[in-house]
Amino acid sequence: MDRPVVCIVGRPNVGKSTLFNRIVGRRVAITEDTPGVTRDRIYAEAEWLNKYFTLIDTGGLEPESDDIFLKNIKKQVEVAIDTADVILFVVDGLHGVNPADRDIANLLRLVNKKVILVCNKIDSKQNVDHMFEFYELGLGNPIPVSAEQGLGIGDLLDEVIKHFPENKETEYDEDIIRVAVIGKPNVGKSSLINRILGEERVIVTDIPGTTRDAIDTYFTHNGNRYMFIDTAGLRRKRNINEDVERYSVIRTLSAVDRSNICIMMIDGTVGVTEQDTKIAGYAHDNGKGMIIAVNKWDIVEKDHNTYLKMEKDIREKLAFASYAPIVFISAKTGKRIDRLFEMIEAVNNNYNLRISTGVLNDIINEAVLMNQPPSDKGVRLKIYYGTQVSVRPPKFLIFINKKELMHFSYERYLENQIRQYFGFDGVPIRFEFKEKGE
Repeated sequence: MDRPVVCIVGRPNVGKSTLFNRIVGRRVAITEDTPGVTRDRIYAEAEWLNKYFTLIDTGGLEPESDDIFLKNIKKQVEVAIDTADVILFVVDGLHGVNPADRDIANLLRLVNKKVILVCNKIDSKQNVDHMFEFYELGLGNPIPVSAEQGLGIGDLLDEVIKHFPENKETEYDEDIIRVAVIGKPNVGKSSLINRILGEERVIVTDIPGTTRDAIDTYFTHNGNRYMFIDTAGLRRKRNINEDVERYSVIRTLSAVDRSNICIMMIDGTVGVTEQDTKIAGYAHDNGKGMIIAVNKWDIVEKDHNTYLKMEKDIREKLAFASYAPIVFISAKTGKRIDRLFEMIEAVNNNYNLRISTGVLNDIINEAVLMNQPPSDKGVRLKIYYGTQVSVRPPKFLIFINKKELMHFSYERYLENQIRQYFGFDGVPIRFEFKEKGE
């Protein structure tokens, strides 16, 4: 079953993103005193009284605007309203009713959904009087809150969960596969998400940097539940001029942290760049499963050697992620998207794979017989035994006689022997070495 969906709407700058962050309990949506900052529908998981739901933040709604982004924002809000079970209409309690509030209220009165009027910025008793004029919107009793200070949030959420449909799932699901789509700007991350979902969930233009936030999107495929996280592209530091863009970089890194698997997208018309290596390196260093997706392959001019040259370039420049499978796709045409899903499922299985201690030590003993451990000054490295201590990513604890004797090259040899038997495609392997008695 789907989670209940709660959607936050309102005109720009009334505190929607601040309320979103307050309910979610962490800084997910970018908050900035600039109209239009939240361009996409921002999805995140939220919980109140052990009831889990999906919360959506939206771009500020200006019904009469001709601006290209604001038109797209209006479209995004309309889709969010269509999918919502409960709508939070946020207004500014300090400044009273605005003409745009009346326009939005007129739209919401036509929607057959529960609409809760949220009067924000009510942070003192003196401001309570200001909210009574909002009764004219015809949407019932306004609920006073201060998203900035956290006042009234509990009362608001008590009201929200009363209106969840009985056929929606509110319990926590640990089986969701969390996939972050990462890469530099304009490589096609949002287009890939939209292709997977079959709808325009994320705003797509040819303007680099359109996606500023990390966006959580839920999806079911072949019986598996996924959360796809679309991220703002990481630009080179010298190109990051706005504070908002700086926040986007932080959000991208946070999206990697929250994911199980990263789809590292590379522009097939450009090849691997320095920025690609930094992005992929962050995912690798944080132990994430990884798939390298070469996008725009449909418009690359090819000869009999193009594929091999691109693969070689990727393997040389991303040598630290040699375990990551490569797939050549087109988000625009949908080419090999099915193959990408097969890879995601396989990598997720590998990410959670656990090897029994007996089998692991058989592999280690055979590896030692085939290739003697290194020695130094007459003392040879001895490997006593090993055990797998965790998954996500797989981590092995190996007991040895002396840490200084474990050379990096021999550690890589042991990794290759384990991969020979169990694959672990798309997954980094971690080792920890301990001396007996530690």
